[in-house]
Amino acid sequence: MTSHLSTADIEEKGLRKVWSVADFSRRYRLDTEEEARLLKLLGPFATQQELLMNASRAPRFR
Repeated sequence: MTSHLSTADIEEKGLRKVWSVADFSRRYRLDTEEEARLLKLLGPFATQQELLMNASRAPRFR
């Protein structure tokens, strides 16, 4: 079933940011194993919230 959306509704609620898993991995400096795990879990595209909640990074010590 389809419904009509007005621009006011979209601006009020906001849209979800959808990322490519490869771009997200590059931006957040994830290693290839973590990128492969995210691809298997979420597919090639996912929302920013899903990626942030499922990504894990190794700690960087000085």
